[in-house]
Amino acid sequence: MNISLTLDGVMQAPARPDEDTRGGFQHGGWATPYFDSVMDNAATEAFPRSGALLFGRRTYEDFYAVWPNRTDNPFTDVLNNSQKYVASTTLKEPLAWDNSTLLAGDAAEAVAGLKEQPGKDIVVLGSGELIKSLLRRDLVDEYVLLIHPLVLGSGRRLFADGVPYAAFRLVDTKTTTTGVVIATYQPADRSRQQ
Repeated sequence: MNISLTLDGVMQAPARPDEDTRGGFQHGGWATPYFDSVMDNAATEAFPRSGALLFGRRTYEDFYAVWPNRTDNPFTDVLNNSQKYVASTTLKEPLAWDNSTLLAGDAAEAVAGLKEQPGKDIVVLGSGELIKSLLRRDLVDEYVLLIHPLVLGSGRRLFADGVPYAAFRLVDTKTTTTGVVIATYQPADRSRQQ
């Protein structure tokens, strides 16, 4: 999982003002001013390790509206050519973006099945509602949190009420030139969880 969030845990609409205005959210695009070469390098390092991308419907549709035709970014080819799995109860096959597969049935159950297959990592980008269902089933093996030095006070949060207890261990950190902390966590010893 690779998520941009604020110090108060908001992950809603990091890229653009019109990205996600649910709930009257007015702070869209909050992460953009913090992007730097350290974040670019971290993303460049992460993509070769991923074998597929996993999206919820809203994030998939947003990425599809932006990325397939961008020519000014090195990630366009990676995103276009990567296998993309999409969790949705409203979308239908065939999906518009190349290399996209709709997950059938319960999303968490489908992801559990994908994790049993051999191959590289599956990376979740955005997709807050999907992440919450994966958290409830203990299906996330690594959390890469891009923690921005910013408090918004409102918006959809990554770890909202109702998320089960979880303990983590820090396995890596990087700090960007703009003060973003890229913290990589893995679940701690699950036998000690309450």
